[in-house]
Amino acid sequence: MTPAGIFGGLFFLLALYCGIDPFKHSPLSDFPDFEAYKVDLDPLSQLPTDKDTENLLQRSEIKFLNQVQGPESMAFDPLGRGPYTGVADGRVIFWNGESWTDFAYTSPNRSELCSTKPSPLSYLQNEHICGRPLGLRFDKKTGELYIADAYFGLMKVGPEGGLATSLATEAEGVPLGFTNDLDIDDEGNVYFTVSSNKFQRRNFMMLVFSAEDSGRVLKYDPVTKETTILVHNLQFPNGLSLSKDGSFFIFCESCPGRLMRYWLKGEKAGTTEVFAILPGFPDNVRTNEKGEFWVAIHCRRSLYGHILSVYPTLRKLLLKLPITAKYQYLATIGGRLHAIVVKYSPEGKLVQILEDSQGKVVRAVSEVEEKDGNLWMGSVLMPFVAVYKLR
Repeated sequence: MTPAGIFGGLFFLLALYCGIDPFKHSPLSDFPDFEAYKVDLDPLSQLPTDKDTENLLQRSEIKFLNQVQGPESMAFDPLGRGPYTGVADGRVIFWNGESWTDFAYTSPNRSELCSTKPSPLSYLQNEHICGRPLGLRFDKKTGELYIADAYFGLMKVGPEGGLATSLATEAEGVPLGFTNDLDIDDEGNVYFTVSSNKFQRRNFMMLVFSAEDSGRVLKYDPVTKETTILVHNLQFPNGLSLSKDGSFFIFCESCPGRLMRYWLKGEKAGTTEVFAILPGFPDNVRTNEKGEFWVAIHCRRSLYGHILSVYPTLRKLLLKLPITAKYQYLATIGGRLHAIVVKYSPEGKLVQILEDSQGKVVRAVSEVEEKDGNLWMGSVLMPFVAVYKLR
């Protein structure tokens, strides 16, 4: 047989294996209806080229190692106490200055399934039972904590904590799905993101691979108790934060890797526009006291990841290979976790960039909360909180 014939035969066998997947080793084996979509990417030439050549995030202090599992969001109450954070077993916990104590939980059906496990990812299969609190925000006037739970929707709990109360589980007749982050304006209106109504949070890697556009940005009105959809057809909307003057809010659209601005006031009220193109794939965004925006970025965009984003058929073909979702994900992000945080001005100008390009200290970051000259960094994937001193 000629070399061309051998190659052709091997290619046919590989294609047949991928099509049948007899041993159910491919990431798609549990998702028979999976579809991959083209990502609405900006050209690579428009990506910021600025880098932190000193890898300043490597100077961060790792705190609470193995005391917190997957601390997604960092919040401080109106009295400055905290941080409070939501962890992988479904609780919101509070640092009282000496130890972590339970503050709130989102599921009324907690059981032994939610007991301590060795890593954040160990809780994935039971998240729908235990709850998974993600974005946290305090109402500065009432002291109530608002929670975006990935499974139980928009919730709140009083200053004394306990079982959170459900505020919204659907919008305009459609279940919320993967609820992710939120912010509150001075009138008590809550703006929040739903990343997908097709994939649950425990399948977040498949949402990344799919890039489907069922994501939405919504508003909850505390007076009418109504939830309305402000923005439709988004590819993995994630973090959300109001501007200091309340005239607009910023939200992250993770698959395209950009910040979007939604105007609440002025001539552009009710419209959306690109605020900034990011160097990578974002998670949460938070506003500091100066009105600047800190964005947590999981990794830089690679050429490989860019190509897969543009060519969904190729992406789906590779996902049929007997390579686990974990390793497919690592290939997409450049081979290893490497955290980046960036700061933007209220006008959308890149002001500062901090990173750990080698993932030595801060391997992943989901949120950056600036308080008293420190950056408090949580990560949905890590068992610790990282703190970086700005001064």
